[in-house]
Amino acid sequence: MAGIGFELRRLSHSETYLGLLRAYAYAGIVSSGPWVLSIAAILMLGMLSIGFVIPSVLITQFQVSVTWMIALSLIYTGGFQLIYTRYVADRLFERRPECVVPNLNGAMLVLLLPASLLASVAMLMLFPGTSAAYRLLMITGFMLLCMVWVLTVLLSGLKQFRAVLTIYMAGYGAVIVLALWLRPFGMEGLLAGFVAGQLLLVLGMSRLIWKEYPPTRLVDLDFFRRQKSRLWLIPAGIMFNAGAWVDKFIFWLSPATGKRIIGVLHSSVIYDTPTFLAYLTIVPGMAVFLFRMEVDFVHAYDRYFNLVRNGGTLGAIEQQRRRMIISARHGIRDILGTQGLTLLVLVAFARAILPALNISVLYSGQLAIISVGVMLQLLVMAALNILFYLDDLRETVLITAVMLLANAACSYASTVLGPYYYGYGFAAGMLIATVVALPLVNRRLERLNFETFMHTR
Repeated sequence: MAGIGFELRRLSHSETYLGLLRAYAYAGIVSSGPWVLSIAAILMLGMLSIGFVIPSVLITQFQVSVTWMIALSLIYTGGFQLIYTRYVADRLFERRPECVVPNLNGAMLVLLLPASLLASVAMLMLFPGTSAAYRLLMITGFMLLCMVWVLTVLLSGLKQFRAVLTIYMAGYGAVIVLALWLRPFGMEGLLAGFVAGQLLLVLGMSRLIWKEYPPTRLVDLDFFRRQKSRLWLIPAGIMFNAGAWVDKFIFWLSPATGKRIIGVLHSSVIYDTPTFLAYLTIVPGMAVFLFRMEVDFVHAYDRYFNLVRNGGTLGAIEQQRRRMIISARHGIRDILGTQGLTLLVLVAFARAILPALNISVLYSGQLAIISVGVMLQLLVMAALNILFYLDDLRETVLITAVMLLANAACSYASTVLGPYYYGYGFAAGMLIATVVALPLVNRRLERLNFETFMHTR
């Protein structure tokens, strides 16, 4: 494992608390930096455009349009993100880096052709009364975001975290500058700045990939011929992203909690504000998640399978299996501890923090319970990550299906029960997914020797 793993291991070997703190801070920045930058840029554009974009409702329409583009593009590309990254990992293990770029181009063609058709039909049929410029920018933005997610997960899978963070800083810096420059043109100007920033992201990440893995041909579809045994990754990726967003869709589209903003796009002020703040609390847990996965679990994982491939003794193999179990359990324990502490700080200071952000303290209870759901979602992510390493693809489909269905059912029930229960549906759905996921991981690690040597999977 290269890049971030080596850097984190080097920092973790420091004998001072400052060195360890640096390691966790580094992990937090590279794991959460891109999405924090993107959200902060969109919010900053809204605040800086007040007084320039008339009427001010256009700012809300811009933010809602971008949010829906992000959500739908993540769900649409969820399967491609996982299956293509797995293909690249297999080819690099075979020392065939020349396959990366041609198959990336082939995957993009297959991904974007139906995306452009679907987006065009949707914009024509579901957005009457909007300008042609708005529709064209939405279609272009959706397609660029689809490319951004595939490229981001590819570079992250290749451990190019610092490069991704640098490109995101440049891309969203350009979003702010260009959108502010074009804001006299209203919502279309803001959207044009956002789309231009996404184009810069695509070009920057594509250049990095082409430089790292020079191709021998332009387009190849070998990616599709080799993935028969990996097709479980497609529903897993789609359902994970859908499971993370389904509660938002339910609150947006519910007559009791949502409001139509533009076309068929809705938002929910009563749910969106605490949800956004709650997801910011995941940053410390993400730092622990990345640190533990890259430093402890991956180290034991590498040593275990190196022993298996190189004919290690059964005693040495068993020892590394136990280290994998210990590192996985310690990682989950540390995630719980870190997020639990973050939640306590949030509850203790919510009444001071919320007014400073010009947000009503009435959101404090809802913010706390959604933060619990975010913590549980992080545990589900940790479990899925371990199962992906161990190639347990059917189990990942089961977990993501439970996550999607439980979140949808519980969130819908919370809208029926009333305002007091808002947020409890999301937390309950993630709790159900966690209860399913963690025992599956434990069972897989306990049976690892048997399933590795008997080829039963």
